[in-house]
Amino acid sequence: MPRAIICLLDSVGIGGAPDADAYGDVGSDTLGHIAEWAAAGKADRPGLRAGPLRLPNMDAMGLGAAMQLSTGRLPPGFSDRPRGGRFGVGREISKGKDTPSGHWEIAGVPVPFEWGYFPQAVPAFPPELTEELIRRADLPGILGNKHASGTEIIAELGEEHIRTGKPICYTSVDSVFQIAAHETHFGLDRLYELCRIAFELTEPLKIGRVIARPFIGDSPDSFKRTGNRRDFAIAPPEPTLLDRNAAAGHPVFAIGKISDIYAGSGVTHKLKGTGIPQLFDRTLEAMEMAADRAFIMTNFVDFDSEYGHRRDVPGYAAALELFDARLPEIIAAMRHDDLLVLTADHGNDPTWKGTDHTREQVPILVFSPALGPGEIGIRSTFADIGESIAAWLGLAPGRHGKSFL
Repeated sequence: MPRAIICLLDSVGIGGAPDADAYGDVGSDTLGHIAEWAAAGKADRPGLRAGPLRLPNMDAMGLGAAMQLSTGRLPPGFSDRPRGGRFGVGREISKGKDTPSGHWEIAGVPVPFEWGYFPQAVPAFPPELTEELIRRADLPGILGNKHASGTEIIAELGEEHIRTGKPICYTSVDSVFQIAAHETHFGLDRLYELCRIAFELTEPLKIGRVIARPFIGDSPDSFKRTGNRRDFAIAPPEPTLLDRNAAAGHPVFAIGKISDIYAGSGVTHKLKGTGIPQLFDRTLEAMEMAADRAFIMTNFVDFDSEYGHRRDVPGYAAALELFDARLPEIIAAMRHDDLLVLTADHGNDPTWKGTDHTREQVPILVFSPALGPGEIGIRSTFADIGESIAAWLGLAPGRHGKSFL
């Protein structure tokens, strides 16, 4: 009986979004620009990687062909002749370029409303919001209250946070309210409870997520975010692919931050992991455990959080090569009627201005031993991915999208 696996390469966009001008992202191309930098030697980092970008396994599935279909350009080191599987391009119809928007639409539910955002100002948050948060959580105050990079604001304010007990609150151009606090000095459970209160206060503003960002260390040189991040997210407005498969009595494995993104809805098994190697291990474990008609979804967040937002081109290139090198392990573990989909939720071009997501199209790479090769074209909505998996698993069609299988 069939099973389906999505490996979501968070932020691995391939340019070409027709509405990129509305987001200030015309010309952004996460994967294409990384390949160009690597070919020119700009993405070299001694001890980490060197030379052209090498992704032979994903390229064999059609990655180069998908990039050419998206932008009209074939980046150096890639082929326009895939050797197996089906390839295409996903185009998002949801507004914004947020994590929930991309994930929900991939699971068959485009976002039907505009997200709320905080202004590019200091302070960024409405005073009535921060005053109520301080009152309800019994805080001595807050730090930050601005748009910031998570690692940079921890380095800037971490020592003051430890000294005063005031949590670090910040946002970005995404629809988020983020709270960083020290795991020992502030306490992990206290941070989660603070985020729960913040979520209640921000939900009416249509802020997509409140994110707990715990860290450890005692000085800017030693501060390090931990794997105990937790997202408090608005639930999707209608049943996603996860809900539909669970309602049919079939297992749904959410790996990494997937459960948080979908507010736990439709998840029957939750597996946590930090870093690409561990997330690969959890995916393989899920494949060993998964019964017939199981749906497995893994978010490989490091591409976005560790390299895209930090504008680290060599690190992003090395992470892509690590993922590609381990991809054969998943393929080897597949049954004859398993379906594997590689895709992304948005872009985050590390060569682009700023530190935020970029509005891009995404690759759709599909493989099954039971499926012939071919091109699926440029899909008019990410929801086609969810509907294709629904069809593979024998679920009734949803309201959005159309299967390409």
